Amino acid sequence: MESGDRVRVERDGQTHEGVVLPSTTETELVVKLDSGYNIGIDRGDATVDVVESGVYDVGQTDTAGESQVEFDEELPTVSLISTGGTIASTVDYRTGAVTAQFDAEDVLRAVPELAGMANYRGRVVANILSENMTPAVWQELAAAVHDEIAAGADGVVVMHGTDTMQFTAAALAFMLDTPVPVVFTGSQRSADRPSSDNVMNAVCAVAAATSDCAEVLVCMHADSSDERCALHRGTRVRKSHTSRRDAFETVGASPLGTVRFTDRAVSFRRDHRERGTVDLGMASDLETDVALVKFTPGGGPNRLAAVADSAGIVLEGTGLGHVNTAWLPTVEEITASGTPVVMTSQCLDGRVCDRVYDTGRDLLDAGVVEGEDMLPGTAKVKLMWTLANADNVAEAMGTPLAGEIQDRSVPWA
Repeated sequence: MESGDRVRVERDGQTHEGVVLPSTTETELVVKLDSGYNIGIDRGDATVDVVESGVYDVGQTDTAGESQVEFDEELPTVSLISTGGTIASTVDYRTGAVTAQFDAEDVLRAVPELAGMANYRGRVVANILSENMTPAVWQELAAAVHDEIAAGADGVVVMHGTDTMQFTAAALAFMLDTPVPVVFTGSQRSADRPSSDNVMNAVCAVAAATSDCAEVLVCMHADSSDERCALHRGTRVRKSHTSRRDAFETVGASPLGTVRFTDRAVSFRRDHRERGTVDLGMASDLETDVALVKFTPGGGPNRLAAVADSAGIVLEGTGLGHVNTAWLPTVEEITASGTPVVMTSQCLDGRVCDRVYDTGRDLLDAGVVEGEDMLPGTAKVKLMWTLANADNVAEAMGTPLAGEIQDRSVPWA
């Protein structure tokens, strides 16, 4: 009996039928029922008969952690890269906790709707929940995506935990010049829940990965229904809700496009870089010693002084990009030492403009670099990349490189 087999399980006078899923222990049998729920059963207390072998057998996995499926020349090739997260997780039936367990091949077994959409190559870069993501893994992921595209992939889908997906997507947008779509997706709810979003998100992400686009995207539910997913630019997206399936939004604009789940139709509503318009390239060096400091009333300049030795600092200021005037001498000391300080706004939308009020003009005189309308998290990732790759940091931070800075900010009516 192997993962992917359809089995009939009898225990205590009850009969269950479903598909065997990978388990976190050798003593527990995990079965996905036709209802969509998963159950865990002690193997020693149950009688198990295999009804059909290899129901969802999608390929072979080699010792390097890569899987290969049967090739169909009529289909595009999509690389599935797993980093972990809820979309690639299972339930530990000893504790009831959700843990990252699946590799890319297991996701294909768990989402049979992916069959026939593409040829799949799978590899595992990490098997972690997204709170454990690090810049070092970003670099490993960028190299893996680069290698997959160089090997002929028509698109790449990255399975990632939702909590830090926006940071990783932004990092790859800066590190990679990609001629094909690189699509991040995840799920807010694990596969054993009837309301799980893993199937729709995965299917729509594969559809997006074969579309006429050449950007880093995030593909997640567009609303609370199971009708379509939104495609967000990787440098303009943020997670705005802890648990809703439509937790992600494009800040300052509408999403680049949508994918309709029923027929996998992809449509773009805004300008985007088209497939094949750039050559494949990678610049994955990062300066990781960058601080993000949020100003709040009552916070003294000592908070900024505490990170003065950083290679770069992003300030998340109020409104148009302000901090308490007591911070000004510390800002000036830091910039005078050669450390760039980039100002962003903690507002959810809009542009930094430090030329309107006295405090803003004083900040500019102190050497602060305006972060335009970049999201604070994106600005931190960009500064990490810029410090390692650009000669003129201030100029690079004010220049749009991957759609992180919009041409204009339009006030709400």
